Amino acid sequence: MPLKAGLIGLGQMGKALATRLRAEGVELYAWNRTFVKARGLDAIVCDTPAAVLSKADTVILNLFDSQSVRDVMGRKDGLLSGGLDGKTIIDTTTNNYTDVEYFHAAFAAKGAAYLEAPLAGSLVQAMTGTLTVIVSGPEAAYKAALPYIEKIGNEIFYLAVPGLATKAKLVNNMLLAVFMASIAEATVLAEKAGLDRATALEIFSKGAGASAVLSAKKEQLQKEDFSPHFKTSLMSKDLKYLQELAASLNAPVFTAGAAKELFTLAMSKNAGDEDFSSVYKTLKNL
Repeated sequence: MPLKAGLIGLGQMGKALATRLRAEGVELYAWNRTFVKARGLDAIVCDTPAAVLSKADTVILNLFDSQSVRDVMGRKDGLLSGGLDGKTIIDTTTNNYTDVEYFHAAFAAKGAAYLEAPLAGSLVQAMTGTLTVIVSGPEAAYKAALPYIEKIGNEIFYLAVPGLATKAKLVNNMLLAVFMASIAEATVLAEKAGLDRATALEIFSKGAGASAVLSAKKEQLQKEDFSPHFKTSLMSKDLKYLQELAASLNAPVFTAGAAKELFTLAMSKNAGDEDFSSVYKTLKNL
């Protein structure tokens, strides 16, 4: 019997997950708030989140933020309105750490298992099943969900304690934001000092700037091509969540604070739908 899954959320990452799951032979039922994003999708498109739930015992969420998850849960035809007993929800959204506490409790009260499973990696990694997946939630549900999780990720970390996977993902994205902000700032400074951008980026890649972030974004920076792989709006949201986490722990996050202000500035320059590497353009145009 082929695996069967629901998928709610068909943004860039959601579509990449759908492509991967279908390539792996998973029978897929999908829903998105705006139907246009489902066009051309190799899946059975449902009218409501509850309809997705009625077709599959395992439902994957990939949404913009925690409010989007709440909306999918609480709307009149949402997940909480359906028959949840015995179902498993795999939420790959990068959430606010306080919201996932509610998500765990709300689904458990309806007899379902909720797994927070935020993702780290690119769209290409999603389509090739090589994402990093960080999971928290009931161990039995995690083990049962592994056949699905292993189709999208090859590095899987099970942290068990509710909320911990989300906190780990937020801290990981702090590193991503700080790396990108530093690379952008260094590139702008190098150009102002008289270096050619391509030369500067090549020097960085062979020296202290060598990193997975620079490797992934060097070509985009060189071409000033900011077509989105990971949107500025998503990074700005994640840094807001991170600062709320840090504040709850009375922990200063100096470099993350500077990065957040830079991404907030980029948002004010209408760069929300551009790739997060477009902070280079924001700095260059100051």
